[in-house]
Amino acid sequence: MSNVPKDLDVAKRAKVIEWLKTEVIDQVSRLFKALWEGSTARVGDSLASLMMSSYILGRRLGIPYRELDDLLLEKLRKHKQEGHQLEESYKDISALEEHMRKR
Repeated sequence: MSNVPKDLDVAKRAKVIEWLKTEVIDQVSRLFKALWEGSTARVGDSLASLMMSSYILGRRLGIPYRELDDLLLEKLRKHKQEGHQLEESYKDISALEEHMRKR
C-alpha cells in the first residue's frame, strides 16, 4: 500500500488528465500546421501522437484500450448502416473497420 495520502493521489491523477487534454489540443494544432505546410511526415507524426494521446487519455478516464477499440468498431458499424458520406463516396468506413478487425 502506498503512503501517499488519497487526496494527493487524486490531485495527481487529475493533473495528468488535464495535461493529456492539453496534449490532444496541441497535437490537433500540430496537425493543422503540418497540413498547412504540406509535410506528409509531420502529418503522420501528428496523427500518431493524437491517437496515442487519445488512447492514453481514455485509459486514464477508465476506458481500457480494448473497450475503446470496441467502441470505435461500434461507431464504424453505425456510420456504415446510416450511409455516412465517407462510406458512400469512398468506402473509408469499411476500410477502417476491416483494418481494425485484422489487428
